Amino acid sequence: MTTQLTRSPTEAEIAAINARHLIETPLRPADLLFVFGTREDVEERVDEACRLWREGFFRRAIVSGGVTPGSELSECEIIVGAMVARGVPADVILREDRAMNTGENVIFSLPIIDRALGLANIRSAICLGNSWTARRYPMTLHRHWPEVEKMLVMVDSFETPRALWHTDAEFSRRMLREWDKIEPYKARGFIAEWPASETRGR
Repeated sequence: MTTQLTRSPTEAEIAAINARHLIETPLRPADLLFVFGTREDVEERVDEACRLWREGFFRRAIVSGGVTPGSELSECEIIVGAMVARGVPADVILREDRAMNTGENVIFSLPIIDRALGLANIRSAICLGNSWTARRYPMTLHRHWPEVEKMLVMVDSFETPRALWHTDAEFSRRMLREWDKIEPYKARGFIAEWPASETRGR
């Protein structure tokens, strides 16, 4: 595992990740913002969620994330509390506070969304998460909810431009760790191929 996490990317991997993993989708107002929980770059994720709300990019949101080691609060509680403190109405946000991974984020959230809003009433969703995890968020959502249109918004706190992720040791470590999960996860049925057309690499 150490070798895998500290390896240097090949030129082909850099090109593939920039073109196929760091996907930029056209952003339009959506029925739902899906905020995937995190322990890293929480402030950046909250900032972006609040910006999207202020600019009218979603009507309802769900925040998903359980309690992680070292914290008494769930990722959901932390993120929702910060969003509400910054002006997003509490009654706009649905909460899922058990998930411990991306698959559970989606699997545990869908029944909550269905009960509150009806899955059939949600035509579009924006996935919000860390840049290095990138398309794995909508790929996971696509595996379990193929009908909904998916958009992707990524955040991080790295000063290094995303296209140059490979020049920053920690950024590169995180990116390669996630990239290496894509094919095994597809093979095991955890995620489904995404995106469709009209996307481009960053």
